[in-house]
Amino acid sequence: MKETDREAVATAVQRVAGMLQRPDQLDKVEQYRRREARKKASVEARLKAAIQSQLDGVRTGLSQLHNALNDVKDIQRSLADVSKDWRQGINTIESLKDVKDAVVRHSQLAAAVENLKNIFSVPEIVRETQDLIEQGALLQAHRKLMDLECSRDGLMYEQYRMDSGNTRDMTLIHSYFGSTQGLSDELAKQLWMVLQRSLVTVRRDPTLLVSVVRIIEREEKIDRRILDRKKQTSFVPPGRPKNWKEKMFAILDRTVTTRIEGTQADTRESDKMWLVRHLEIIRKYVLDDLLVAKNLMVQCFPPHYEIFRNLLRMYHQALTTRMQELASEDLEANEIVSLLTWVLNTYTSTEMMGNVELAPEVDVSILEPLLSPNVVSELLDTYMSTLTSNIIAWLRKALETDKKDWIKETEPEADQDGYYQTTLPAIVFQMFEQNLQVAAQISEDLKIKVLVLCLQQMNSFLSRYKDEAQLYKEEHLRNRQHPHCYVQYMIAIINNCQTFKESIVSLKRKYLKNEVEEGVSLSQPSMDGILDAIAKEGCSSLLEEVFLDLEQHLCELMTRKWLLGSKAVDIICVTVEDYFNDFAKIKKPYKKRMTAEAHRRVVVEYLRAVMQKRISFRSPEERKEGAERMVREAEQLRFLFRKLASGFGEDADGYCDTIIAVAEVIKLTDPSLLYLEVSTLVSKYPDISCRQSEFLRMVVDMPVSYVPSCQPCHGSCTSQRDDHIGALLAVRGDASRDMKQTIIETLEQGPTQVNPNYVPIFREIIVPSLNVAKLLK
Repeated sequence: MKETDREAVATAVQRVAGMLQRPDQLDKVEQYRRREARKKASVEARLKAAIQSQLDGVRTGLSQLHNALNDVKDIQRSLADVSKDWRQGINTIESLKDVKDAVVRHSQLAAAVENLKNIFSVPEIVRETQDLIEQGALLQAHRKLMDLECSRDGLMYEQYRMDSGNTRDMTLIHSYFGSTQGLSDELAKQLWMVLQRSLVTVRRDPTLLVSVVRIIEREEKIDRRILDRKKQTSFVPPGRPKNWKEKMFAILDRTVTTRIEGTQADTRESDKMWLVRHLEIIRKYVLDDLLVAKNLMVQCFPPHYEIFRNLLRMYHQALTTRMQELASEDLEANEIVSLLTWVLNTYTSTEMMGNVELAPEVDVSILEPLLSPNVVSELLDTYMSTLTSNIIAWLRKALETDKKDWIKETEPEADQDGYYQTTLPAIVFQMFEQNLQVAAQISEDLKIKVLVLCLQQMNSFLSRYKDEAQLYKEEHLRNRQHPHCYVQYMIAIINNCQTFKESIVSLKRKYLKNEVEEGVSLSQPSMDGILDAIAKEGCSSLLEEVFLDLEQHLCELMTRKWLLGSKAVDIICVTVEDYFNDFAKIKKPYKKRMTAEAHRRVVVEYLRAVMQKRISFRSPEERKEGAERMVREAEQLRFLFRKLASGFGEDADGYCDTIIAVAEVIKLTDPSLLYLEVSTLVSKYPDISCRQSEFLRMVVDMPVSYVPSCQPCHGSCTSQRDDHIGALLAVRGDASRDMKQTIIETLEQGPTQVNPNYVPIFREIIVPSLNVAKLLK
């Protein structure tokens, strides 16, 4: 206590020292004293309350211990009384042993008397039961069978209780009731037959199915009762437990499996559509069976059997097994599509498991897939590999068929707008469309893969198409009389290019949700380039046909015969117009380019005729007459090509203006103004000079498409300007050598400005005389 007091005093001193650290705190000493007094009173009150609570608890506990002691003493006295009574009753129990044995014998004799009638009537009951089974009266037959089994089991149980080791008597009883097991097996066969036809029976005679279920339920109750007794006595009658409920579900499971497997009526050899028929029959049977089970069978079974859920599981498992068997076979491409479409789409659709009449018992979202992802992936890989081979073969066959049409004696068919075409684009894209529709039925991912495949194979196909069109042209050039409809089929080939373009765009727009698929979108420029190349080659070959027929008449231009009144330009115009009447069957984009190219080439050939110096005018009158004739023929050509280009919205008159400009140089009567006229011509047509070092420098700022592809001439083309201007002056016939040299040298010293929109025309014209002269040197 003293130590405690000293600690308390020390703590108090510390607290007071903490409170009185400054002089001004002395004024609050009384306030501190009152506060500490209140704290002390509060602590003392809580301490008293705690001690009082503990004292009350101790008092209650002592009271309860006292009561428990009294109860223990009472129990002890009662146990002593029971022990005394038990010792007194031992002698009495031993004296009742004879009574006990008499009771056992009485019980056995009572059981024997009770079953005596049944024992003697066993053969008769067996016959009656057999008749009832044969008549289909299953409930009555089962009742009698139960009586037989009850008599047998009762006798065997009593024998077991009396002398479990006496096997001879047990065997005697079992043999006497030997027919009972046979009746049970025969009845079971009838039950299983009804269950195998349960889906039909429930529609025609649901009472029979209910009877079967009632029999099975009775047997289940007997099994449970016997198993409970086994725990007490270890006795189990022969043939128990029967487990007929478990066997019932096994029979239904085998029935479902057999029904699924039995739906294959055809083979691939007998019917190419065998798998489609097989899957459709399965779909119909499964849907019908589940609807019957949901609407009718559930009414014939107890709820705890959960018959619909169990049948659904059986059908799903049987289908899984069957689909795996089919997937493991060597299926063709169309068969793989049919299988995957059925497994991935049809199975969960409203046509089958998703049918509204099966809801809500069937939830397709929780059904396990019929095929594992690995199997599906393997099937898709096989399908894509087979499809690739098939597409290549189909495209090759389609091209071969189209090539046979090219050599026919009849013109190709025209579309609704009158444009020639062959069936190739329709065949190709119908094939693509069919495969894409099939792929879309399986999955979006497969659809994209098939589209990419089609476009890739289309790219390769177009390269072959281009080669075949080129061979077709070369074959014709070897014999222009064959094929008879070469022009018409070449037009059809050109039009096919436009049809292919439109079909590719349409196909992508239809089967792509967006245009972000890089692999698909990048293939478009490549194919467009090939198609444009095919069309360009086709147009060139057709123009080649035209100019082969015009060659003779082009050779008459700028000759003496021409000056004296040749009809060469008239024939040229008529020939071109006649050809272009056929070319009207070419689709607009290509016809527009072709018309412009024909216009340009005719003018180039006209200018080439000038530069070839086929004529040299001898007098001003001849020059005037020739120039005027050139102007008239230029206007004649202008009228022709305006007519041919009507509807295109473009003006290409500039080509014919070139002939008129050259005619002005020839027409000039005052030789002193010749330099001015020639310089004007050169300023309008700067490519009249084609010196590489100079002209390429002039056109460096021109659009790439207009830059002339000047061919290196290895020194034979040191000054095309000299050739063109020299040839033009030579045609005039009045320019001396010194005048030519002066004009050429003056033009070479002056700067030449090139219009960025200028399309070169003279760069294609080579003056042969000077080249030959230089080559001779």
